[in-house]
Amino acid sequence: MSFTPAQFNTLVEALTIVLPLNSPADVQLKRFFKEHAKLGVRDRAIIAETVYAVLRHRRAIEAIATDGVPRKMALLALTRYQGMSSRELTNVLKKAEVTWLADSKSFVPKKTSLGIEAELPDWVVAHLKTSMSDKDILALGRSMMNPAPLDLRVNTAKAKRDAVMKLLQRDGIVCAATPWSPIGIRLETKVALAKHPAFLEGFIEVQDEGSQLLGMLMEPKRSEMVVDFCAGAGGKSLLLAAMMGSTGRVYAMDVSEKRLTNLSPRLKRSGLSNVMPQKIDSENDTKIKRLAGKIDRVLVDAPCTGLGTLRRNPDLKYRQSEQALAELNVKQASILQSASRLVKVGGRLVYATCSFLTEENEMIAEAFLAKNPQFKLIDVNKIFERLKIPVKNQGTYFRLTPQQHATDGFFAAVMERTK
Repeated sequence: MSFTPAQFNTLVEALTIVLPLNSPADVQLKRFFKEHAKLGVRDRAIIAETVYAVLRHRRAIEAIATDGVPRKMALLALTRYQGMSSRELTNVLKKAEVTWLADSKSFVPKKTSLGIEAELPDWVVAHLKTSMSDKDILALGRSMMNPAPLDLRVNTAKAKRDAVMKLLQRDGIVCAATPWSPIGIRLETKVALAKHPAFLEGFIEVQDEGSQLLGMLMEPKRSEMVVDFCAGAGGKSLLLAAMMGSTGRVYAMDVSEKRLTNLSPRLKRSGLSNVMPQKIDSENDTKIKRLAGKIDRVLVDAPCTGLGTLRRNPDLKYRQSEQALAELNVKQASILQSASRLVKVGGRLVYATCSFLTEENEMIAEAFLAKNPQFKLIDVNKIFERLKIPVKNQGTYFRLTPQQHATDGFFAAVMERTK
């Protein structure tokens, strides 16, 4: 593989636009490719892979390219993390860059830190140090540097996993059963599925295995009333609805009309008839008050920093801050308190995030339990034993990390209302 000067300049242009991170990297790239419609599939792939390599390894790259010049950052990403040699870049290297790139191979930054080695912001490392060793922080950070696999969830209302896997394999898609989720499939490489019959027929949905396990913690039963309080585009709502055999009701609530609109085509493909999308103005909407004390199970997949998804969204490291965390903590506590009012006596409340920070996880759950003695914590191990899912390394809370489970980072507290 080699670059033409035009190809390399386009890559540098993309990096120049994305690196300020004025909006999510995937949104910026999508816009960039739309504006550069003549780019081929291969060029788009190289650009996207290199931009994400820079974002994943930005701290180490900036420790060498201290001036933050996108051109230098591109060269370092290509040679250090994309497996290209200087020889393959001969067409694009300036004379001074040949020497600089050669010297960079043996360059050791004067300043290094756990944050640089783990590719995490210093404020995140400081928070993690309250509950993790340096060794574990480094392992966590390094596990986040690898791209996430593409996981699928089988829609059990329409198909069985083995049959779907045979359908995919018939078309040359290499896949395997996920190790934990009994309805998950992991693809060896990312492939476009939007036009595949399995997708069009509603047999599969893209969903990380960790997210699937999180939904299973709800253990919904047929004919129950269930609320997915922060439903987003409804991935977990659809999982819960299928687990209920398309009986009962799943209220998919969200403050975003756009996200709920994205649920519509997914719901149609699924063939499920028990999902009711509900736009709410806030966690104190009157729709919520009308359902108070009537719901069997409530899932609160709360707004969070999203740091558990850094394999997919490495730019989140730099778009979050301590101030944003503090603001989220207030919102998380408020949403959990409001959602809890829906739960009937004997009902279940699951509070979840895709984060590994205790401030968003244990601290929110424990503050809620201290304020609400009518709820008690349930050991997630017992749930997984009933479901015959051998998830390892679980305490009373539900915790998943990329280095231990090859999933996104997740947390959940499962609670029951006793009075």
